[in-house]
Amino acid sequence: MSNFISLNEPAAVRSEVRRRYGQIALTPAGGGCCDNSAEPSCCSGTDAAKLGYHATDEAAVPEGANLGLGCGNPVAIATLRPGQTVLDLGSGAGFDCFLAARAVGEFGHVIGVDMTHEMLARARENAKKGGYRQVEFRLGEIEALPVADNSVDVILSNCVLNLSPEKDRVAREAFRVLKPGGRLAVSDPVRTADLPPELANEPALHCACAAGAATIGEWETWLAAAGFASIRISPKDESRSFIREWAPGTRVEDCIVSATIEATKPL
Repeated sequence: MSNFISLNEPAAVRSEVRRRYGQIALTPAGGGCCDNSAEPSCCSGTDAAKLGYHATDEAAVPEGANLGLGCGNPVAIATLRPGQTVLDLGSGAGFDCFLAARAVGEFGHVIGVDMTHEMLARARENAKKGGYRQVEFRLGEIEALPVADNSVDVILSNCVLNLSPEKDRVAREAFRVLKPGGRLAVSDPVRTADLPPELANEPALHCACAAGAATIGEWETWLAAAGFASIRISPKDESRSFIREWAPGTRVEDCIVSATIEATKPL
């Protein structure tokens, strides 16, 4: 195990997440959530079919866009329409952005936000290879989005919100940038039981989308306080089968489950 970090120190958490995901972006095949060290083999690249994607989804995007780092398929619950503006929080190498681009069409607009320079470089290269003129990638943190007020129709995110040490700020920022009537459609882990103390502040497990997961009740509170309505959080118990692979031997699957998180900004 690596040195502990406190989840009450946002700057330290962001620095560690940025470092690890920067290393992933520089690995030719993605490489999963951990660097090459003696740490737990976390999040080693979950098969897309287990997350709810179809074979045609991977075939439709540039090679290398899917790093296998998700915990679901937010595009499948987003009900995207041609011409919409879509924002992906923590866009990585661009997989969900490119799938969203197919749905919104040439007159739509897709914005990916990521705080890792290496991920942005990889995503932009993928967009160039795929000819995605309606997709752009911006450097930024999901707690302080580089996006205008009331400008987005749908927000996506896939296994990223749990990495934030200030999830209440994420909820407020999502509400700010959505248009009235806009929707949040997210796949993210939720905590169903407390992790053992020796794991709760472990950096590798935080970066593996486990130690930072919030409870359903916490998300309901944050989203409601931000102003969202029609909040619906649906845990997927079957996800424990692949969550087990994120950190073998730690039994994180007893405490964490993937869920879809949906909410609407009132008109």
